[in-house]
Amino acid sequence: MATIKDIAQQANVSIATVSRVLNYDPGISVTDETRKRIFEVAQKLNYKTLRERNGNGQAPAKDRYRIGLVSWYSEQEEMLDPYYLAIRLGAEKECFQRQIEMFKMFVQDGDAGLDRAGEPLDGIVAIGRFEKEDLERFPVGMTNIVFVDSSPDENRFDSVVIDLRKSVSEVLDYLIGLGHTEIGYIGGHKKVNNRPVKDERELEFVERLTVRGIYDPKFVYTGDNLYAEEGYKLMKAAIEGGRLPTAFFIENDSMAVGALRALHEAELQVPHDISIVGCNDIPISAYMQPPLTTVKVHMEHMGETAVELLADRMAGGRDIARKIILPARLLERESSGRPPRRNT
Repeated sequence: MATIKDIAQQANVSIATVSRVLNYDPGISVTDETRKRIFEVAQKLNYKTLRERNGNGQAPAKDRYRIGLVSWYSEQEEMLDPYYLAIRLGAEKECFQRQIEMFKMFVQDGDAGLDRAGEPLDGIVAIGRFEKEDLERFPVGMTNIVFVDSSPDENRFDSVVIDLRKSVSEVLDYLIGLGHTEIGYIGGHKKVNNRPVKDERELEFVERLTVRGIYDPKFVYTGDNLYAEEGYKLMKAAIEGGRLPTAFFIENDSMAVGALRALHEAELQVPHDISIVGCNDIPISAYMQPPLTTVKVHMEHMGETAVELLADRMAGGRDIARKIILPARLLERESSGRPPRRNT
């Protein structure tokens, strides 16, 4: 039987670190990469916690479930934008707790890889922005599928999502309340399988400011992906374009990292010259310079909730689909403030 010491040796970390990670100690500070490595080694060695060895935490309907974890991002893309990595780690953690065997697949590798799963799967957790046309990728007749961050068919499949429109609305109300009337947007039009993926944040941004009568398309900058380098490139384009808005809402915190760098290089002070608000609250957001005002999304909890829904459906044969909408909230930090006075 595998021990914590075995995991520590293979993961190249201390026994104490392994113990605290596997017991979800909220006080431990480790990187996502280290946490991921520990869980992967523990799963490979089929390690069981004391609670699990005593018979608790097992799925009740059969000895062991086997599920597919389908990720919209590749592993390399997850490192560039850790939003989906955090969701996946939350799902993996819950699978480990429940002793559910997991088979990982990545859509960006060419297909979902379901035909390479070997033994039949009892269910699937699909992480990413899947749409109706993507459903043909999944096994015909399988209803034990939970979508995370999208809901392509809420009448048939469980889903876990964030109310992005409400979150963007709150960001814009916050900025307008500070006095901003010139607000820009930086985001990405990512493609999967050569198909552009819709983003509700941009749609809500345009609609909300149009209703207010202050939408200006010249302040909207969108690129090909959601990474820091794209945020840097788009902010550089905005700076070189002439008149800047007094505030930007940026689609995610990874892009905000690049945007802040571009502003620093241009010797523009945040928030004195321009305010920046991101979205997701990835771990480094609080440690940027200045700390980033952002929308707090409980990413790991999204993954955990998805596995909980799937376990419930596999065990009980539930026919009615459930859609869980998790809350998100604005975290005001030092990257936002009142607009600067400008000569008209």
